[in-house]
Amino acid sequence: MPELPDIFVYQEALERHFAGSTLTAFDVMHPFLVRTVSPPIKDAVGRRFVGFSHLGKRLVFEFEDELFAVIHLMIAGRLKLRGAGANRAAGCLAVFRTAEKALMLTEAGKKRRASIHMIQGRDALSEHDPGGIEPLDCTIEAFAAALTSQSQTVKRALTDPSVFSGIGNAYSDEILFAAKMSPYKPVQNIDPQTMQSLFDATRGVLSGFLGRIRAEVGDGFPEKVTAFRDDFNVHGRYKQPCNLCGKNIQRIRRAESEMNYCAVCQTGGKLLSDRSLARLLKNDWQKTLDM
Repeated sequence: MPELPDIFVYQEALERHFAGSTLTAFDVMHPFLVRTVSPPIKDAVGRRFVGFSHLGKRLVFEFEDELFAVIHLMIAGRLKLRGAGANRAAGCLAVFRTAEKALMLTEAGKKRRASIHMIQGRDALSEHDPGGIEPLDCTIEAFAAALTSQSQTVKRALTDPSVFSGIGNAYSDEILFAAKMSPYKPVQNIDPQTMQSLFDATRGVLSGFLGRIRAEVGDGFPEKVTAFRDDFNVHGRYKQPCNLCGKNIQRIRRAESEMNYCAVCQTGGKLLSDRSLARLLKNDWQKTLDM
C-alpha cells in the first residue's frame, strides 16, 4: 500500500502534470470502484483540477466549485500517467482524461479494494479524514501526545491512521529498526529519551525515503511504487542478513501482511511470538535467537 513518502510524491507529480487542466472525460470500468452516488462522477467532467492533497493514505483531487474525488489505492492500487490517446493499462479500473494526458487507476490481482468517493464541499470532505497528525510537521510534544493517546503497542500506534497520517506497515518497520525498538513495546512504557529517539527515527526515515523517491521520479511520474524497496533495512527482508549485525531478519505474519524486525538490534535476541505459529509448535517454539 502506498504510504506517506509515495503519497507525497504522487501528490507532487499530479500537481505538475494536471493542475490547471480541465477534465474532459472520466471513465470507470469497474462499477464497484466508485463508492458514492451523489454527486455523480459526470459532475467532474468539464471542471478544472485546482489542487491535490491527501488525507492520510488517501489522495484528494480537487476540482472547481469544491468538488473532490477521494482516492484510496489500498494495497494493490496504483496510478499510471499516459498520453491522451493511450490504450488502457493492465488492470485499469478508471481513467481521468484531459486534452493531453490520461491518468489511469489500476489495481493488480482479482480483489477490488481501491475506491473513489465523490464529495461536494469541504465540510463533507472532512468526514473522510482519519484524523492522524502529520508526522513530518509535528513537534516532539505533539508526537508524544498522539503516540500515547491510546494504550497499545508502538507498532500499532504508528500504523493507526487516527494517530499518525500515512504511516503503514512498511515504513513503521523501518522506523522501529532505526529507533532500535521492539514493535511490541507498550507506548506507555516509553521514557522521554526513547521517545526522542523514536521521533527522530520517524522523521529521519520518512524524510530520507521521501528524498530518495523524489530523486528517482525527478520531473516524471512515479511508476514503481512498492512496499518492498531494495534499500529497506528490514521490511520484506525475512531471512536476509541484517545490514548492521548480520543476523537474519525475523518475520511475524498476520493475514495478508507481515511485520519484519531484527531480533539482535531491536529485541535483545528475543524472538517475538507469532501467535499462530507458537500455538502450532507449543513447547517447541523457539523464544530466543541462537546468537
